[in-house]
Amino acid sequence: MSTNPSMLNVHLVPHTHDDVGWLKTVDQYYYGDRNNIQHAGVQYILDSVIDQLQKDPARRFIYVETAFFYRWWKQQNQSTQRIVTQLVNEGRLEFINGGWCMSDEATTHYSAVIDQMTLGLRFLNDTFGECGRPRVAWHIDPFGHAREHASIFAQMGYDGFFFGRLDYQDKARRMKTKEMEMLWRASESLTPPLADLFTGVLPNGYNPPEGFCWDQSCNDAPIRDDPDLEDYNVDEIVQKFLNASYRQAGFYKANHIIMTMGSDFQYENANLWYKNMDKLIKYVNALQAKGSKVNVLYSTPSCYLQELNLANLTWPLKTDDFFPYADDAHDFWTGYFTSRPALKLYERLSNSRLQTCNQLEVLGGPKSKSGPFGEGDSDTMKRAMGVAQHHDAVSGTEKQHVAYDYARRLATGWAHCEVLVRNSLAILSGSEAPRVFCENLNISVCPLTESSHKFSMNVYNPLGRTVSWPVRLPVNGSVYSVTDANGRAVDSQVGNVFISLKCTCYIYDMKSSCLLPLLINNKSVTFDETTGLLSSLTNLETNQTIQLTQNFYWYNASAGNNKESPQTSGAYIFRPNSSDPFVINKTAETQIVTVSSTVQEVTQWFSPWVSQVVRLYEGHRELELEWTVGPVPVADGLGKEVITRLDTDIKSSDYFYTDSNGREVLERRKDYRPTWELKQTEPVAGNYYPINSRAYIKDDKHQLTVVTDRSQGASSLYNGSLEIMLHRRLLYDDYRGVGEPLSEPGDFSDGLVARGRLLLTFTPPDTAADVHRPLAQGMVLQPLLSFQDGTPSANTKLEFSGLQTDLPPAVHLLTLSQWDEDTVLIRLEHQYQAKESKTHSQPVTVNLQKLFSTLDVLGASEMSLGANQWKEDMDRLQWNTSKPLPLSAKDPSPWEVTLNPMEIRTFLLRVRQL
Repeated sequence: MSTNPSMLNVHLVPHTHDDVGWLKTVDQYYYGDRNNIQHAGVQYILDSVIDQLQKDPARRFIYVETAFFYRWWKQQNQSTQRIVTQLVNEGRLEFINGGWCMSDEATTHYSAVIDQMTLGLRFLNDTFGECGRPRVAWHIDPFGHAREHASIFAQMGYDGFFFGRLDYQDKARRMKTKEMEMLWRASESLTPPLADLFTGVLPNGYNPPEGFCWDQSCNDAPIRDDPDLEDYNVDEIVQKFLNASYRQAGFYKANHIIMTMGSDFQYENANLWYKNMDKLIKYVNALQAKGSKVNVLYSTPSCYLQELNLANLTWPLKTDDFFPYADDAHDFWTGYFTSRPALKLYERLSNSRLQTCNQLEVLGGPKSKSGPFGEGDSDTMKRAMGVAQHHDAVSGTEKQHVAYDYARRLATGWAHCEVLVRNSLAILSGSEAPRVFCENLNISVCPLTESSHKFSMNVYNPLGRTVSWPVRLPVNGSVYSVTDANGRAVDSQVGNVFISLKCTCYIYDMKSSCLLPLLINNKSVTFDETTGLLSSLTNLETNQTIQLTQNFYWYNASAGNNKESPQTSGAYIFRPNSSDPFVINKTAETQIVTVSSTVQEVTQWFSPWVSQVVRLYEGHRELELEWTVGPVPVADGLGKEVITRLDTDIKSSDYFYTDSNGREVLERRKDYRPTWELKQTEPVAGNYYPINSRAYIKDDKHQLTVVTDRSQGASSLYNGSLEIMLHRRLLYDDYRGVGEPLSEPGDFSDGLVARGRLLLTFTPPDTAADVHRPLAQGMVLQPLLSFQDGTPSANTKLEFSGLQTDLPPAVHLLTLSQWDEDTVLIRLEHQYQAKESKTHSQPVTVNLQKLFSTLDVLGASEMSLGANQWKEDMDRLQWNTSKPLPLSAKDPSPWEVTLNPMEIRTFLLRVRQL
């Protein structure tokens, strides 16, 4: 089938949307189990589609979720695999998006997104070669869209991006002005067109036009085309389709429109779809002989995109993002930014552990996968993390039993990695003594440190620079001598069954003994004597002070008893029934717990279910707030959405700033959207944005930045104020499909207890990034602690660094992962935005041959960000824009690579172990 330049071309795209977990677990969805919850069986969808594609070469199908396809492919015989390969080679089966899952865009960290995309794309590339490489990104279901995701897709070589959900006001405006398709300039730092991405809003979410759903789960009429039988309806169906086509064409600029023919878990009986679409195409196109100007064809998003590119039109430019998302006046999908806070933290910590696992697999060499502690691997963790990025996983919008399954997968992945890590550390240290990882330090449990009179702690730092890291260990003794690898005493303090120490961790460093001190400097932070709350914060380096009050509040979650708007708060939606939150307590009971030369610590109790520890460490620029919230009480019949609010005298003038997936920062403004005239209908929920790693407020002289340990929702509703939602416990479903209230039971079925950390920095605006950039990276990639009983043997190597020297401050080692037997994948990242740092927002050059201490780099080939194309082979579609496209500078030499602000460069290194 071909297009016709003189007609309206309607591209029918047969597809299925297969959630990698939501109402059912991944396994249940794949096998079609527990259909009493939802009728869905992915294996049957793929079986049926492959069968039907063979019946007519004109038919097309796209598939998206590689996690499911990977499973299915492994179960097929060679004959079926040959058939599928032929379908792929002929373009009849096309992979779109291609990541392990269709990731969430609000609550995912960019490093985990890149990893899950790489995992899926590599499988497709290894299995099908160039014909299996997706050209189009496809996020039809995520609940709002992040600019950083668009930047990532552009750098991975995608030609375009299509999605289904955007704010109802934004959509109405775009339909009216024919701006449903645009060029998204997704970075303020990268030189265009590096992060430019053609972006299209699909007309019907991701469903077919009304009346044209022919799945077995639908009730629309089939095409009855025998005139001798009752209820012949061809003319009626054709006219209805023509009407729908012209109506849709009125919202788009080109003479090509796209129709998504499918929906959630459809095509289990693909014959129903294809039989009716075959007839639709036949009868609609037959009218061309009578003067009709509509041409219908089977197509794919990449074919549709190609036609739009050939049209040579000029497209509107988009430079902000698509948050927050609302589907009606009181229905803002901003609650999921915080939903399931413990799972969000566990996913983030799992990402840190996966990076450590990947690095140690490289540094330890082949024996790390099969060594003194058994068989280990990183692949299980990669797949678990890949699934966890799904838009109903880390988002917190799944059923409770599915949330447990995601957590179980992460635990299983770490169990496999743990063996690899033990083997690698044994190789690098020369010690095969048993090694344990204390998984429950967050609740002050570590059997080895509590029972042993003498033990060693090894610290592995996955960052490419030296860090200072405080450690708290539960112990039973009252006096401890703590020394470092060179026998020098380490500052430490014993109190309340804890030993507190501070480790200076070198690059990829292991220390057999380490100690952590805690401090609060009273000249830096003050507490109100009457209320027990924070009252001021001082930066002693710059001699600046701000008034700072911090407290905890809860919004009363709407129970949906408003007749005019019955929308409730739920897993997705945040809808407080009042703009004014309830204060949990106007005063806090305080106690100075620890005072030493290295740390001071104050504990605040606000209620039986809210407490906080305030800490300030010697040599650290940040103030740490360790909060504990829960179990959230609901015996009063009220669902609660718990926030902490920081109130200052900073003159922020309704502006605040939030990060996009942990990378670039976007400016936000209360009750405002950059691309349309906002009619604000929810003064709280409508001003909430996702933060993945940081948010800040500022004026000309002061900036208060908050670095988080997980993804959360945040806003600034008052001048000088910044609030962050920490926890949610709700009593009603929000009618978006999950079908149960967000009320996590916790360990004792009385509600989940969540604990986390906020790191506050107070600086002049022009030096703020110099502090918050490395601080946020340190929160994402945390040192891994492991413990051995007794004293290390004499031949144990106590210190090791995988790098020859610290990386430059602007450079972050994003990826170090074994690719093949003698090749290693690395990604180097410039972690500063253009113009945000006088010191670091400059190009920086790194020599690839002088990076590693244990690897001899023999060759280097640059790849796309997704590592499925050689950089030199990348050839993306070019689009007309109103801005010029300057060229980037060249590298100084083949081994020396230059990184510009916010640039990520990906290399496949051919290496030899030294």
